[in-house]
Amino acid sequence: MRVMASAVLVMESLTMGFALLLAKDDAASTALWLGGLLAILLLLTPGLLKRKMGYQIGSVLQIGLIAYGVVEYTMYFLGTLFAALWIIAIVLGRKGEAIKARLIAERDGKTP
Repeated sequence: MRVMASAVLVMESLTMGFALLLAKDDAASTALWLGGLLAILLLLTPGLLKRKMGYQIGSVLQIGLIAYGVVEYTMYFLGTLFAALWIIAIVLGRKGEAIKARLIAERDGKTP
């Protein structure tokens, strides 16, 4: 689960960087600073995914990515797309971890 979620966050960070390049001519400096902060937070959050708090922070950042659509209109679409990928990464990751735990338990002769 952590690998897929990390990949989504890093790709979001890169996308946010490109959105900043698109917005640099038209947006206010405050919007650019907030976008830069969001990109940095998206890049640092994968290091926190060892704990439940990391996933909560990542989920809040999804809202920020969608909200940046106020500055750069295409971020509404891209933010929603990445939020869907974030949810899929968490759901599929949990299923994968459950299957892995079951297989390990079967291999060790224990039944869950």
